[in-house]
Amino acid sequence: MRPISPDQLRRKFHQVIYEADTPAGKIFDLVLLLLIIISIVTVMLESVAEIKLKYGTQLEIIEWVITVFFTIEYIGRVLSVGKPLKYIFSFYGVIDLLATLPAYIDLLFPGLHFLLSLRAIRLLRVFRILKLVHFVGAGDALIEALHKSKRKIAVFLYAVVVLCIILGTIMYMVEGPENGFSSIPISVYWTIVTLTTVGFGDITPQTPLGQFISVLIMILGYGIIAVPTGLITAQFMSSRTEPDTNTQSCPNCTIYHHRDDAEYCYHCGFELNKK
Repeated sequence: MRPISPDQLRRKFHQVIYEADTPAGKIFDLVLLLLIIISIVTVMLESVAEIKLKYGTQLEIIEWVITVFFTIEYIGRVLSVGKPLKYIFSFYGVIDLLATLPAYIDLLFPGLHFLLSLRAIRLLRVFRILKLVHFVGAGDALIEALHKSKRKIAVFLYAVVVLCIILGTIMYMVEGPENGFSSIPISVYWTIVTLTTVGFGDITPQTPLGQFISVLIMILGYGIIAVPTGLITAQFMSSRTEPDTNTQSCPNCTIYHHRDDAEYCYHCGFELNKK
């Protein structure tokens, strides 16, 4: 039996950790997803004083087991890529590090216990796991739709801000300080709350004219909420295509979304892992 070379071992680890098309990769992602969910539930339970008082030790043990797993996984991700620094300073690399550090920081500096709340950032790692084939196309299409709609959305938001300032100024003149509209900023705040149909109720118009204007703002709010959704949906439907890519990740630069028949990375030209 031929011994496995370090390069072959690195590629094997890379295939398991970074890719979801292989059986081992799918199992790894499912285990990772389960641990993330358990970790988030643990963080939430720790915030309940009664539960922490009764089960604090057990929750701490669970947290450390998960932290050790994430630490080993992070080291594995760094060692299994050809360009470790690119992964370390990438978006997911920073998220992976922030998801691991808080427990060690709290161990070294107990006074910084509040940093443990950063563990909730582990939930962002779910997006990495959802790189499964069925989600790749939908995710790319949504990102592309958001990117192509950003100028329209920016113009729309600018128009909404201008409208809120105008309506807020009108309400300040109609209602006045005696009815709670003590300044134009406060009136603009009320307009935004009303326009978005939140309706805190901390400030309410008292005059008939003010109440009539507020009704118009409420009705206008329903139309305004639907506009950005319609813009993104229209762009999404017009550019939607089914990709023929998979979750295979380049062992060198970690770029994924390669074609099913690809043998080399489209970004750096490095040879991909064999199926």
